[in-house]
Amino acid sequence: MRDINGATSTVLAMLTASGLLLLSGVTGAQSPSATAASSAPVVASQPDYHPSMGDLMTMAIQPRHTKLGLAGHERNWLYAQYELSELRNAFARVARTIPVYRTADMTALIAALTVEPLAAVEQAIHAKDSRRFKTAYAALTTACNACHLSQDHASVVIRIPATNPYPDQDFRQRH
Repeated sequence: MRDINGATSTVLAMLTASGLLLLSGVTGAQSPSATAASSAPVVASQPDYHPSMGDLMTMAIQPRHTKLGLAGHERNWLYAQYELSELRNAFARVARTIPVYRTADMTALIAALTVEPLAAVEQAIHAKDSRRFKTAYAALTTACNACHLSQDHASVVIRIPATNPYPDQDFRQRH
């Protein structure tokens, strides 16, 4: 066995499509082009992932809704504004990913149910008004549940968070 460019005689051949890492010995001299070709990684194609509506709600919408509520409760208006923006963006991603859910146009449905409550939350944040935020956030939460009802998911009930499910995040405003 012979070292190639100072490397040991045993080299990693490649990651196969099955995900197994094979070890191979290199014997004799190889041309640079043969060495490059044999050491090129094999890339298996990624399967398409098509998240369900439930996946998107759990991954994108629900955490943003919760964090927005926690930030508003703590009067952390800067962070609440950030989460409000993230929640709006998450709703837009849901509509782009699943434009029609069952028979509902998701862009239209999301707009019909969330534009006013989100605007009221934003006004409360800008006013730094805890009372208005609490009312607006409750209306937003009611809109979430109205959407679930409209899509025959009455068993999915969203509520105002009573505790912080994110033990690694502090929602209090920094002074």
